[in-house]
Amino acid sequence: MSSGTRVSRRGNAAHRFYSVVVFVVLASLDNVAIGLVPPLYGSISGALGVSQRLLGLVTAVSFLVSAVAAVGWAYVGDRTDRKPLLMVGTLIWAAGTGGSALAQHYPTFLAAQLVAAIGLGAVGSVGFSVVTDLISPGRRGLVMSFWGLSQGVGTLAGTLTGGLLGATDWRRPFLVLTVVGLVATVAYLFTYDIRRGQSEPELAAALDAGGEYDYRISRADLPRILARRTNRWLVLQGLTAQAAFGSLVWLPVLFSQRAEAQGYSAATAVVVGSVFATLFQLGGVLSIVGGLAGDALQRRTPSGRALVAAVGILAAVPFYLVLFFVPIRIDVPDGGSGGAVIAAVLASVLTEPTVGLSLLTAVVALALTSANSPNWFALIADVNPPEHRGTVYSLGNLVNGVGRAAGNGLVGVAFGALRAAFPPPLNYAVGLAAFQLFFIPTGVMYWRAARTSPGDIESVHDLLHARADRL
Repeated sequence: MSSGTRVSRRGNAAHRFYSVVVFVVLASLDNVAIGLVPPLYGSISGALGVSQRLLGLVTAVSFLVSAVAAVGWAYVGDRTDRKPLLMVGTLIWAAGTGGSALAQHYPTFLAAQLVAAIGLGAVGSVGFSVVTDLISPGRRGLVMSFWGLSQGVGTLAGTLTGGLLGATDWRRPFLVLTVVGLVATVAYLFTYDIRRGQSEPELAAALDAGGEYDYRISRADLPRILARRTNRWLVLQGLTAQAAFGSLVWLPVLFSQRAEAQGYSAATAVVVGSVFATLFQLGGVLSIVGGLAGDALQRRTPSGRALVAAVGILAAVPFYLVLFFVPIRIDVPDGGSGGAVIAAVLASVLTEPTVGLSLLTAVVALALTSANSPNWFALIADVNPPEHRGTVYSLGNLVNGVGRAAGNGLVGVAFGALRAAFPPPLNYAVGLAAFQLFFIPTGVMYWRAARTSPGDIESVHDLLHARADRL
């Protein structure tokens, strides 16, 4: 095969870079859709005539539906062409988001959100499979940190977009995101078709010589996937980890309640809550450090990625507990524009010691827990052959969805139960703090994965070497 033919099949550098950027950006847009609703619970509940608890249920059920749908999307993606699936999934979530903006009653809003959730399931699971085929094993932690970071940034952008664009009209951010989703579908058209297994060193020579990695998942593979010990720990940790993470979607509500308790109007409090929650979650940017640390330690020991995740998760717990109870003095112009409120909040970081302390605590807590994401992604790729990765990711994402739905839904019930003993906003602080204790069993499961991953990684290397000889 000529070098020109190899370039056309594998994509030139610019085309590959564009494709990576598109997949990472679109992963973030999906999470914008996820983060859009919680800051608007108060506005939507008033417009639709339902309680905020019922809107919390919408978010919880949407997490679960998206996770269940992802299993089906991923299994099909591990057997067929992945690009059309990603385009269809994006169109579906865009349609659901647009329907949410037009809803006049709660059942219609719920149905539209569930349609969006079905589409969201495709982009995460199928997109993960594609991205892992672009990344060499030695850089998986770093690149997957950008993948995970894009999702975290998307959730923050959804929180901020909902709070700012929806402060006076809750439908506006849904309409804007619908248009963005349609543009994203067009962007897919110009990505190149990434070959399955093309990033694996064991397969590189055979693929460059004209071989084709045509192995696809089948039903017979499912027992082998579940029998792989590291897969079990990587999947199960999501149940407890996401119970904690799922509760954090109520962070804007905690800070808006604190603003209302200090006498601010509901509209101003929504903006304050969204800005504080966004600002305090900036520590997620340091997931890049977690990815780099995982790559570096993985080169020294095949247990490296799991150890980094375990230490990060366990060390973050006390910082979260401090974050929720540090009192914050809020000084913003009541009834002012969104820009004026944002400026006042940013200035308070330097002028109000309690805000500065809270920001520091939040950055440390989120920096530590963000080591989870890139190393989880990278470990799934390390311990599974290419044709299994989307499905394993989706199984993990399903358990994540159950945990996230439980965390998001049950913490709302906990807030109501705690209200009898702790008046707002203290009931929110106590409830959120209690749910962060779920990180402890998560850390223990990563510790167990550190013991099983070396053997599973070695078995994948042996399998790919054997297959390379047959290509």
